[in-house]
Amino acid sequence: MNNQFKILAIDDERVVLDSIVKLCGAEGWRVNDVIDASIGLKILEEKSYNLIICDIMMPGMDGFEFMERLRKNDIKTPVIITTGFATVENAVRSLQSGAIDFLPKPFTFDELISCVGRGLKYSEIQGLISNMPIDSDSVDDTVVYIPCPPKYKRLGFSSWTFQDEDGTIKIGLTDLLLRTIDSIEKIELNNIDDEIIQGITCYQINTEDQLTHNILAPVSGRIIKRNEMVVNDHTLVEKDPYFRGWIYTIVPDNLAHEEQHLVPCSSDMI
Repeated sequence: MNNQFKILAIDDERVVLDSIVKLCGAEGWRVNDVIDASIGLKILEEKSYNLIICDIMMPGMDGFEFMERLRKNDIKTPVIITTGFATVENAVRSLQSGAIDFLPKPFTFDELISCVGRGLKYSEIQGLISNMPIDSDSVDDTVVYIPCPPKYKRLGFSSWTFQDEDGTIKIGLTDLLLRTIDSIEKIELNNIDDEIIQGITCYQINTEDQLTHNILAPVSGRIIKRNEMVVNDHTLVEKDPYFRGWIYTIVPDNLAHEEQHLVPCSSDMI
């Protein structure tokens, strides 16, 4: 990964900013930091960054208003939302508002680096897409990533859902998320009959670069089936994430309410 990536960190706590600067700096990433979101917006009018890390609860402009201002100003820099008030509502609202990830505080070195690493790779992928020629005849055969099938829905860019005819829900991992991480070394699943909650970690992926990636549940419900094949052969997820590489089948708890937080994959375009 390009160590010249530039990151803008916004938080009203100096100790948090110092941690981000130090930990990201250890990876060779350059970080500019500010304690006010309105100052961050002014900087973004003049300078470009590969990634933004922004707190939610700040005096003046909070993280959600900041993201809305980014949208209105057509600033497409990916945003990771952080907060010490790590509620389900904040996680889901962050992703629904356009954040690419949600990072609760306090975070560990591994949690920050894995999250930021995914964010920077996501930024790199989006840059490749935006630079593609409009004339499809001039585009080479390279596939940047495979989007979710049109009948699926997703939470953020990492996890998808599909409702079977019997009303149960299959959930899994998007190919876009897979393109932002190293090769999978291990998948750690929850148990049958465990309850998962939308916006809360429902399984973990360990990659060959020794990082752990927490995957958020796209919907809430009770696990009634695990895809044991992906535990024994994780290449199924990497090769076929939308079909044979599914993760859980669940009985949803409150699908009618939670679906409003999901993005229909039919709206996705590359």
